[in-house]
Amino acid sequence: MKRRDLFKSSLAASALAGLAGVTPRARHADAAPSPAAEFPKAPGLTKSVAEFIVNTKYSDIPPDVIELGKKSILDGFGLALAGSVSAMGPLIRQYVKSVAPGVGPASVVGTKVKCHPRFAALANGVSIHADDYDDTQLAVAKDRIYGLLTHPTVPALPPTFALCEMGRRSGKDLMLAYHLGVEVECKIAEAIAPRHYDDGFHTTGTCGAFGSVAASAKLRGLDAKQTAFAIGIAATQGGGFRNNFGSMTKPLHAGHAAEAGTVAADLAALGWTAADNILEAPRGFFQAAGGSFDPQAIVGKLGQPWTFASPGVSIKPHPSGSLTHPAMGEMQRLIHENNLKAADVEKIDLGANHAMMTSLLHHHPTTGLQAKFSMEFSLSILLLERKAGLVEYQDAVVQRADVQDMIKRVNFYIDPEAEQAGLNKMTSLLKIHLKNGKVLSGRAEFAKGSPANPMSYDEVAAKFRGCAEFAKWPSAKTEAVIAAIKSLETAADMTRLSAALTA
Repeated sequence: MKRRDLFKSSLAASALAGLAGVTPRARHADAAPSPAAEFPKAPGLTKSVAEFIVNTKYSDIPPDVIELGKKSILDGFGLALAGSVSAMGPLIRQYVKSVAPGVGPASVVGTKVKCHPRFAALANGVSIHADDYDDTQLAVAKDRIYGLLTHPTVPALPPTFALCEMGRRSGKDLMLAYHLGVEVECKIAEAIAPRHYDDGFHTTGTCGAFGSVAASAKLRGLDAKQTAFAIGIAATQGGGFRNNFGSMTKPLHAGHAAEAGTVAADLAALGWTAADNILEAPRGFFQAAGGSFDPQAIVGKLGQPWTFASPGVSIKPHPSGSLTHPAMGEMQRLIHENNLKAADVEKIDLGANHAMMTSLLHHHPTTGLQAKFSMEFSLSILLLERKAGLVEYQDAVVQRADVQDMIKRVNFYIDPEAEQAGLNKMTSLLKIHLKNGKVLSGRAEFAKGSPANPMSYDEVAAKFRGCAEFAKWPSAKTEAVIAAIKSLETAADMTRLSAALTA
């Protein structure tokens, strides 16, 4: 039985409950429990994932996938620079120095700090996700919330870079391990039942640990048995809850996922054991964390096709939750085509599906972190400033009187048309009511940076420059990183890249 058949009734109930303003799982205490669906069988799944990690070579990755990956790698390093000057950057570095006071082989991007790869992965993971500006895996099935499976680069890139620095590994080694991490993480996230995310788990923290361990196991040279154990160790460490969205702990989910894989691979290399069937086992990851999974989404699907090729990975145009981006793109279009000003606007209506409402949960934000998960702020700031970048998602901007006034004039609601379009779309129905009585309407389902409207390498490089400028990074080093990633397959080791990313 397919996952969408197993869960379509619960999704419908969730949608109706959202429309009615009640909690989807609320029920009378005396209501009879629903009969449990049979847990899917996929014997040997964890073993097959481990063998994919061990056996895949750089030459097995298609050239177009390599080039797509370079864009996300460049994007990730830019976000690590920007995140290093976020409120979380100094705090996570203070923590790292307190637990690992010595000097190690791995770099904390944007700083002079060198430490053990485990802690470099943690710090760089927090920084990459600090501004919620990192790339996003796209969902396939209609019962999945589009763009909310996992942020694929943040758990995979930090441990890969750290271990490549430590082992003086090549650019090809980095890209192979990184792609294995992204692929394993994304296929696991696609396979797990929607209940996982619907009930509050943050997949970047949970499924992201598998991306980190896949990359780490490859670079540590583990065999298939050790890798299966490492997967079991990483599964136990992954975690994160959506209720932390809009706080510093959301980026911590990502940083911890990046760290978890390095710990798991290190322990497995020493002989540490774990369940070797953690994915498919009763009371294993898929059952405990999701209640079920879709074997058809993962069995025989690793690298067939690669996630970067289909359905693709989306690179964010704004430092906010990806579900805001189609509406923001449409808002920008209408603003520019009609030369709109905030003084012209009476109110804004934005209709979406219930899943977008539950994820963009801050309807009256007062901090920059909350604003990242606020459709109301994201539309308001575009109208007021005609841009929405790192500078705009700051506490002082969110708290401005004109911003707070505009937020009150945005009506973000569940629209039946958007609901019917399916959760695998970010259907955004926009109406701008002008004070002269005119109404401007628009509809969007995809944003700039998605596979439907992708960024070129040069466009990602422009985003990288913006992140570097935000971090006050030297322009010569900025350009050196852009050039190094573009020709990463020629790098003998990380020396050139590390120098350009550290103070």
